[in-house]
Amino acid sequence: MNSSANVLLFGIARDLTGQSSVLVPLAPDTRVSDLLTTIHKQYPALLGIQSLLVAVNGEYAEADQPLTPQDEIALIPPVSGG
Repeated sequence: MNSSANVLLFGIARDLTGQSSVLVPLAPDTRVSDLLTTIHKQYPALLGIQSLLVAVNGEYAEADQPLTPQDEIALIPPVSGG
């Protein structure tokens, strides 16, 4: 049975999609790398962001980290300031 996760978008990721969050389908064995592949297919403009980080439950996640629909997932683009 497939379910979905709500993925929060920040900075340029939010600007490029026009949304503050997106719903992404999750298979039982979905990992962070799978999630990014799915999001890039849905929103190809995000491919242009270098160093896009994924946070799961408030912690930066590695590509092989498994995901569940209960996880709080966020895409965090690079931040610059001055």
